[in-house]
Amino acid sequence: MYELLIIGGGPGGVAAGVYAARKKIKTALITETFGGQSLVSADVQNWIGTKSISGFDLGQNLESHLRAQAEIEIFDGDLVMEVGKTPTGFKVSTKNGKALETKYILVTSGSRRRRLGIPGENEHEGKGVAYCSICDAPLFGGKTVAVVGGGNAGLEAVIDLLPYAPKIYVLEFSDSLKADPVTQEKIKTNPKVEIITMAQTLEILGKENVTGVKYLDRKNNETKELAVEGIFVEIGITPNTEFVKGFVELNKFGEITTDPKNQKTSVPGIWAAGDATDVLYKQNNISAGDAVKAVLNIYEELNRTKN
Repeated sequence: MYELLIIGGGPGGVAAGVYAARKKIKTALITETFGGQSLVSADVQNWIGTKSISGFDLGQNLESHLRAQAEIEIFDGDLVMEVGKTPTGFKVSTKNGKALETKYILVTSGSRRRRLGIPGENEHEGKGVAYCSICDAPLFGGKTVAVVGGGNAGLEAVIDLLPYAPKIYVLEFSDSLKADPVTQEKIKTNPKVEIITMAQTLEILGKENVTGVKYLDRKNNETKELAVEGIFVEIGITPNTEFVKGFVELNKFGEITTDPKNQKTSVPGIWAAGDATDVLYKQNNISAGDAVKAVLNIYEELNRTKN
């Protein structure tokens, strides 16, 4: 019987694990991999305290820091499939057949980028294909890029890229942009930006690195190509919350709703932090901070129940 079970091995989960270990909370952490979405980033430049680090190295550092803690049990290479209630807390079932019981749970399972699912996307991930403009825009200085997606996420990516890229194409599937009018106005008048509507992205081109993108012009059913060195896929994210659907309260986007003061969810005994939640900004540093906040609150709860 654990006092705390942490689900997820990204920056939030690892930060929570380190703090839980230092507080000597009897803790286990379950994760498939360490590092979260940043694993695919070639160069992370906004992880505070580190000027530049690859996503792979960041994941390695996070894992190393967690494994240096004596007061935590780690189950990696596994996924939580279901969460249930018990008389004394909760039971968690995993893909590998584990059944763990715990008094409290902290969900830091993160989210995953929606992908285009087209040829060339997987092969060029981290080699010109990017999913986080805040993280990777500075890597595209002097390069022509395309942003796939004309919603708020897509146009915010354009704004992030404007100081770096000399030419930015926006490829939108429908006949008009979906972003807020204020955001549209910011980019429509910029000579660097060219908006292409009715564009269905078909293939990402290149050998070692991205050299272009092929799309279908849906207005006249013609296949066209653009010469670009980078492609930002900004068609939304999906929170990794399927295993708590129907158990804790989720918003319309499938994100866990939390109290921002302490990260509590709708179910007493369950906390959540990071990209799996309704937090406004999805960032590594914020995920880590919110997870630490949750652990400190969990520690207070444990002390109250013990006393």
